[in-house]
Amino acid sequence: MELRQLRYFVRIVELGSMSRAALDLDMVQSALSQQVSRLESELSTRLLQRTSRGVIPTEAGLAFFHEAQLSLRHADQAIHAAQQARLSGAVSMGLSPTIANVLGLPLLRAMRERYPDVRLHMVSALSGHLTSLLNARQMDIAILFDTQSARRWRVTPLLEEQLFLIQSRQSPVAPKIRHGAPVSLAQLQQVPLILPSGSHGLRSSVMASFTSAGFQSQMAMEIDSLPLLMEAVDAGMGATVQPWSAVGMYRDAEARFQWSQIADDSVRRKAALCSLSDDELSPAALAARVVLVDCARRLVQSGQWLGASLAA
Repeated sequence: MELRQLRYFVRIVELGSMSRAALDLDMVQSALSQQVSRLESELSTRLLQRTSRGVIPTEAGLAFFHEAQLSLRHADQAIHAAQQARLSGAVSMGLSPTIANVLGLPLLRAMRERYPDVRLHMVSALSGHLTSLLNARQMDIAILFDTQSARRWRVTPLLEEQLFLIQSRQSPVAPKIRHGAPVSLAQLQQVPLILPSGSHGLRSSVMASFTSAGFQSQMAMEIDSLPLLMEAVDAGMGATVQPWSAVGMYRDAEARFQWSQIADDSVRRKAALCSLSDDELSPAALAARVVLVDCARRLVQSGQWLGASLAA
């Protein structure tokens, strides 16, 4: 038995006519009659009696009518209560600057749309700082690249990002490397690179890839601020190795930069969704975690997050 069948039956009795009820419910009369027949079959009793003036409830139908009205009223009250009891609270989330470039604004919009009463505190910082905040229980959720320092976290692989050689379009330091063409690690040996300092996870993984390939990179400078690093690249002071999300903050990225995917599959960045354990998270934080995953999945599957693939 379904709520809609109760609504149909109640409306028929209220209007005293199958045809008028069908018109009121915007249904074909035969379909409405079929629903009543199914209801009567399920109850194994006749609920309506046809007369020359329309339909009237039988004794069983009248008893059922009163209880159906009560059930519908309770159902409407339950719906109203659910709609009024909107999720609220505060949630703190941490994203690296590159991830925030792509995911930040879509995530803010999705949270406002789904949970307008949840107050979101967003932090964009290097992965090491986010790790410290999560371990100190000063943050609920973060996307991190190194989970070695986890303390009672829930860790779920989220996505992988390919890395690109990014350089100025107007003043490229490696003009022979064409925009959009794959590039090997060996081709980067003589390219002056601008990278974060050694404590940065991306720098460590890039250096490890160079060492594995049997050569050293040519460092031009070290910059730990992503906006300043990208400005230096734009000015032609060097190239950088970053995920595509590093240029996500620029609406005119195509005009300012050119990027070439590094063909070596080992040169990738794995991102994990990390949070406090489920028993430490509020209902608002649990809901926000779901929204974050949905947003990331939608951006990757739609092709808006270039070079990213969802973790298996």
